[in-house]
Formats: sequence, C-alpha cells, structure tokens
Amino acid sequence: MSIDAGFHSLWPTPLGVHRHADAAALNPLLARVFGAMRVTQLHEKAQPQGAFFASDDDLLRRVQLPEWEGFLNFLLQSLRDTATHANRGAWPQRGLDLRIALEGLWFQCANHGAFHDVHTHGNCSWSGVYVVQVDAPARRREHPVYGVANGVTRFYGPSFLALAGGHVDLGNAYLQPPHLDIEPVPGQLVLFPSWLAHQALPYDGESERIVVSFNASVHAARGSDRLHDYSAH
Repeated sequence: MSIDAGFHSLWPTPLGVHRHADAAALNPLLARVFGAMRVTQLHEKAQPQGAFFASDDDLLRRVQLPEWEGFLNFLLQSLRDTATHANRGAWPQRGLDLRIALEGLWFQCANHGAFHDVHTHGNCSWSGVYVVQVDAPARRREHPVYGVANGVTRFYGPSFLALAGGHVDLGNAYLQPPHLDIEPVPGQLVLFPSWLAHQALPYDGESERIVVSFNASVHAARGSDRLHDYSAH
C-alpha cells in the first residue's frame, strides 16, 4: 500500500476507563452476593479458604437480580463505546451494528499479599476488570511494604519484552515508561485489548480486593465480520 510522507503513529494501544454512576449502592450488594457464591463453591469443590479466590467464569446468568442486569448493561455499553473509539478508521464511517458476546465473567478476591502474575487473555478481543471493593486510597497506599503499588493493576506496553534486551536512549524515550499502573478504585471499569500483558500486583489490606473480570468478543450483528472483500484476489 502507498503511504503519505510525514509522521505516522502506528499500532497504538487503546485503553478505556469508565465509572459506574451508582457504584456506592451496587458494590456492597455485589460483595454480599459474591461472598455467598464463594462459600458455596469452596464447599462444593472441597477447596480450602485462602488469600486468593477466583470463581468459575460462568457468572453471566447465575446472578438473578435487577441490579445485576443493569451492571451487565453498563459493561456492554462501556465496551461498545471503547471498541468504537479504538476502531475509528478501521470500521466503515457509517458505523456498524454490533453484537457483543461476553465469553467469560468471573470475580476474584485477594488479600494478605495475594497477586495474579503476568498474563494475557485468549480467544477474545477485549477484556475488562471492574473494582468492587478495596481499601480506601490513603490506607492502601500507606502499606509498609507495597506502598502505592499495593493492589494496582499493571499493564505492560507492547515494547516491554523488546526493551528487556534493547538499548534505551533519547531516541526511543517515547517508549518510557514501559508499563502503566492503574490504581483500584471502587466503581471503576478498565477495558483493554486481550493481548495486552498485565498483572494484579500483591495486595494486603483491611478489606479484601474484590474485582469482576471478563472477556468479550465483538461481531457484526448481521453477516460476516470481514471488513474487506478479498473475493477478487
């Protein structure tokens, strides 16, 4: 393909941050529901109580509450908005009718130094993490060991692995810092490409760190997902 003379910023990394308008009422309800589900799962699977817990990823239809339906709508609308912004220039200018599929939805609880190591998510285009509960910012940041990094989600840029053995000077200063820490804030939803490496850093607090995580795929509501016609090639 031909390309115009000038500067081009290629392969950006999109990230969407959204806030639930009624998190103060929703989150305590979610914490209670998840607490009951946690007890049931531990009992059914004869699992010991530990510093880290991850539910099964089938929460989509297990919770039968009006507030839960509203929460799912919040996730879907936020994802629709973020995916639309990220794909400007790739999608037709007239826009697309979308069908968003939540491929997995689960909650996680962590405390006493529990963490989730560096990983990516497969078989989907977007992933998200919504914060239900965590210590207040001042208390969380004052941890004697973890400090401001206590319980944050760390995202690693696409250049991170190359920088491990690469040369850094003023010419590629635009690659710094190679990672981004996002503090956990109750009611905050962070949406990110599923290929983006990330981790939940160790957390220790008076309150458990409870988050909802999910994977999603985005499709055309009708017809093929293909944006280009390759039939002539």
